[in-house]
Amino acid sequence: MVVLSELPEESSSSSSTHAHSPSTHGHSSSIDGYRYDVFLSFRGLDTRLSFTNYLYEALIEANITTFLDDEEIDTGEDLKPELESAIKASRASIIVMSKNYASSTWCLDELVLILEQRITSNHIVIPIFYHVEPTHVRKQQSSFGDAMAKHKQTMEAERNANKRSQWAQKMEQWNKALVDVANLKGNDVNGRFETEFIGEIVKDIYRRLKVPLRSAQPLLIGMDYHIDFVTSWLKNGSSHRADILIILGMGGIGKTTLAKYVYGLHCREFHTSSYIEDISRKCDGKFNGLLDLQEQLCGDISKISLTKVHDVLAYTSKIENAVAHKQVFLVLDDISTLDQLDALLGSKGFHPGSKIIITTKDAWLTESCALFKSNIKPKKTEVLLQSLHETESRQLLCVHAFMCNYPKTGYEEVLYKLVNYCQGHPLALEVLGKSLHNRDVAYWEGCIEVLKKETSSPINNVLRMSFDSLPSNNDKELFKHIACYFVGIDRDVSETILKACDINTKSGITNLIDRFLLTIGWNNELNMHQLIQDMGRCLIRQESLDKPWKRRNLVGLVLDMRMLEKEKDASFELKTDALINMDNLMLLQLNYVHMNGSYANFPEELRGLSMHGFHLNSIPLDLPMENLVALDMSYSSIESFVGSYSNPRLEKRQKVDGSCLKDKKLLGSLKILNLSFCKQLRSVGDFDQLPALETLIVRNCISLLEVCESIDQCVELFFVDLSSCDKLENLTKIIGMLKKVKTVLLDGCNLGESRIKNMDIESLEMCKDSDIGIYKGTSSSTFVRAIPSDLKLFSSSLSWSLVSLSLANNNLSDESFPMDLSCLSMLKELYLDGNPINSMPSCVRTLPRLEILSMNNCEKLKSVEHPPRTLSRLLLYSDQQQFVEKVVFDPEMSPLELSSNWRVGYTPWSYEIEGMLKIEAMVCVEEKVLRSLGWTNVDFFKERGVQTNSPESKIQTMCYEFGIFSTWYEEEKMPSWFRYRSLGTSISFTIPSSSPKNLTALNFCYVQTLKSIDEWLEFSYDPQFPRSPMITISNITKNRMWIYERHMDRVIVDGNYWVMLSHWMFGMNEMEAGDHITITVTEPDDELVKECGVSLVYDDGEEKEDVLGYYKSWNHIIGGDLSPFQTITGEYILDNMRFFADGIHLFPYHRKFVPDGPSFQEKKGMWFRALSPRKPDIIGRLGEGKGESSRSHPSHENA
Repeated sequence: MVVLSELPEESSSSSSTHAHSPSTHGHSSSIDGYRYDVFLSFRGLDTRLSFTNYLYEALIEANITTFLDDEEIDTGEDLKPELESAIKASRASIIVMSKNYASSTWCLDELVLILEQRITSNHIVIPIFYHVEPTHVRKQQSSFGDAMAKHKQTMEAERNANKRSQWAQKMEQWNKALVDVANLKGNDVNGRFETEFIGEIVKDIYRRLKVPLRSAQPLLIGMDYHIDFVTSWLKNGSSHRADILIILGMGGIGKTTLAKYVYGLHCREFHTSSYIEDISRKCDGKFNGLLDLQEQLCGDISKISLTKVHDVLAYTSKIENAVAHKQVFLVLDDISTLDQLDALLGSKGFHPGSKIIITTKDAWLTESCALFKSNIKPKKTEVLLQSLHETESRQLLCVHAFMCNYPKTGYEEVLYKLVNYCQGHPLALEVLGKSLHNRDVAYWEGCIEVLKKETSSPINNVLRMSFDSLPSNNDKELFKHIACYFVGIDRDVSETILKACDINTKSGITNLIDRFLLTIGWNNELNMHQLIQDMGRCLIRQESLDKPWKRRNLVGLVLDMRMLEKEKDASFELKTDALINMDNLMLLQLNYVHMNGSYANFPEELRGLSMHGFHLNSIPLDLPMENLVALDMSYSSIESFVGSYSNPRLEKRQKVDGSCLKDKKLLGSLKILNLSFCKQLRSVGDFDQLPALETLIVRNCISLLEVCESIDQCVELFFVDLSSCDKLENLTKIIGMLKKVKTVLLDGCNLGESRIKNMDIESLEMCKDSDIGIYKGTSSSTFVRAIPSDLKLFSSSLSWSLVSLSLANNNLSDESFPMDLSCLSMLKELYLDGNPINSMPSCVRTLPRLEILSMNNCEKLKSVEHPPRTLSRLLLYSDQQQFVEKVVFDPEMSPLELSSNWRVGYTPWSYEIEGMLKIEAMVCVEEKVLRSLGWTNVDFFKERGVQTNSPESKIQTMCYEFGIFSTWYEEEKMPSWFRYRSLGTSISFTIPSSSPKNLTALNFCYVQTLKSIDEWLEFSYDPQFPRSPMITISNITKNRMWIYERHMDRVIVDGNYWVMLSHWMFGMNEMEAGDHITITVTEPDDELVKECGVSLVYDDGEEKEDVLGYYKSWNHIIGGDLSPFQTITGEYILDNMRFFADGIHLFPYHRKFVPDGPSFQEKKGMWFRALSPRKPDIIGRLGEGKGESSRSHPSHENA
């Protein structure tokens, strides 16, 4: 290896020019080097104090940067240089042709130059004929004729031949300019109100220059990330197709505000752009609404005047032809139907490089429009706007209510209530804040209740648009049912009950989700935003404003007295005959309601009944339940539940017709039974009377002793939850009888080794024959939790069809597991959380289809070696920050998602997650590895290496990640072999071309120290600085940049100085002779870099053992696959925190190197792969830095 000892120093210089520029008015105009939007050419004598002044002020008010010179020049003087520059630096000129315009040679010179710019630079020229006739200008008649005659006299009176010749040339230019400007399409002010006329001029400039009209910018609190993201998307020109950005979200969430804001910022960067606003409202109920929008779009994107047509298809064809041949920036705001989308986008495609933003409340539309069914589909990106965080919500409400960022004293509590009610909805916060401005606390207190009952508030009107767009009455009824009864309820349970109420949920729930009226939670529960739920309940109240409980067609009723129950000696009592006339009632919630009287007259059509906190010790015998599909008696006082009850009505009917009730199954329709948290419940039985039962939930019934063995008669039963029923005596036998069950939850059932030992042979055989199902996560799999600790015996009874198995928190040790679990050939999910295992059980490797392996909070876990190659998720969280010390993967592993909190705190001195990070004590690193790095003085490191029995904080370690080796140690000077050095935090050099050998790596070193105590105390921690030194290597020649944030280890340095030494391996062609390189260290706020140095490492070309072969086989290293670490602007952020995050976080200290792009760049998915599939010759297990390969071995030369 040849280490470059000295590199040629290069001087660097920078220069900047400062030129005087006239003061400007309006927004900053910098497109293609233009400083001004408009240059005003006028005759001050005629219009300075009148028309031109009014026009100038209107242009400024419209945010149009305008140049106006307020000095007069005597006739005959040359045009001032700054005016000539201003004309050339303007995108357009407005020429006010007034009576005495031609009498000024200065004005005529301006006119000549303006018309020259029109030809050479696409300068826009707008003539205004201010009380003059264009014919007089063209033919130089009237005042224009008089002025030109005087100029001719001046020319003829000139005695100097040269000057007279110059006059003649100018006269010819002026004559031609007057003819040309008169032939342009101009604006005549005659017979018009000047204010109206000026308004039209401003609108024309806006349309032709695409200058955003000045308006109060919306208050975009909490929108920074989305603004950055959309801006980066607009500036990304890498796509060879058109790009479409869909901004999605519920009504009032900020879609239009974001789109309008970004359009105003960037529309001028496109030669052709159009913003079509409020499409849904403009098309709703208006016959020509869509045609008007098509006409507007055609006018915006076409340079020529189009003949107006009255056919949507004809306009669509015109739009398709226009956008196919030019790049456009188009915003379509609030699309609500496919017809709108197809009419405005067409189906033939856009010109490459075009950018289209669509805002909509319906996620399905863009998937179904004609454009996305074409052969050449545009590239689509989606942005989902969600509710603001609490801090942002408080700020937004305060800004509108108090005109500041914080609440006034005394308003804190009521502010919290209102913020909680709005749940981060920007429109609600804004409307509410404005309505509460200058109101007292008492007024604020009553505001929420008023809002809940207000059916036509601005907030409800916006939200209702999504409801009104639902395609069927079924979907609207579904929405109202969910809003009133099923928010927070499991989706499968809800669908079962709703289906019994003759409501279609399969397509209906999808339609609600697409319109952001409904979301599905992590636990499969139905969720709604509070405002949307209140809107749904308002719709119900509108159907019967006066005493809705008296309606005979009422289908649902909710009485929840839970809060009243919590008050001492308080309860709500209701007579049972209050429901006597509600014949059509299907859904009834009577939670914590004390019922008095006979239940014989309860509504017979009930499908769902919830009676939380039921006060009787048994279910009334006369309660009609023959049509009941779901019964929820949670938190009740019942002591037993049996499946057969008498029905007085049927008994009475029996006496009349002589029929027999013996075989009548009174709960024959029941599918869902929930008896959770019934603390006095002792037995559940008579399952033969529940033939349709699918779900049984008996969770936390701490007194439950028996579940009847007739449960084997429930042939449809697929979900059983017996969690925390730790006194259940026949639990093991019951498990063996569940023949078709798919989900069994046994958390906290105290299943110990003694249960297995005491289990009789008959029960065990029953377990074997029952095809027990175990499930977690999907409805097609089965799940058992908290299996007995003697897993070896119990596993023989488990069904081969198991898909998901959880053995969490069972006190299972390494010895508890069998050697082989290959019989569970269908198992996809295995949860071993909270068990005292030291290593991953070897039986896990025998599972051929395993996709998810979870060992969270296994505090004794030290190693995970060779998990199945089929794994897609590995979960290793630790609440106590106990780190797994070694993780090794199969070379042919599939890409997976790694979930852990390893970055929290500091890692041990010996630690390896293969493919991500390896840390070992320096004394354990082989000498040949150190020599391969070019760290030639090996004894130097051995002298500083502290023995492994020393305190961990004092052990010098070697860290390897991203293809970078690094270590640090106490020393005031860097190693002697670094001969090229630079004081301070950066060093620049050009790789010399003198060496014939291949450059393979570089060594970089710096010396640092702590700042003074005063400086350190002053800075503490500032997010403007990294927590540890950040190294940035930039190959300026190849436009590549690597920003490395080193893993924080446990080493503590006691001295005043210490050295960081690093070795960077590079792939082919990433560093070559002639490349200009800059290396910069970004310091933490409490540290100071004194000096840095660099040396280059070359390959001698000899065929030898590749000592670094194992390290080169890692996948996510420089020269390997770093795409998950690459920003959208091309830089690589090498931070191992990224392995566990959904994207790249850019902090303020990154912005020096990555100035563009959003602060968070989302990159989800399964991508981690420990070993590279590109290097089959070295990808095998090479040991700790050992192995053979055909790659050449670096030689060593001291600098």
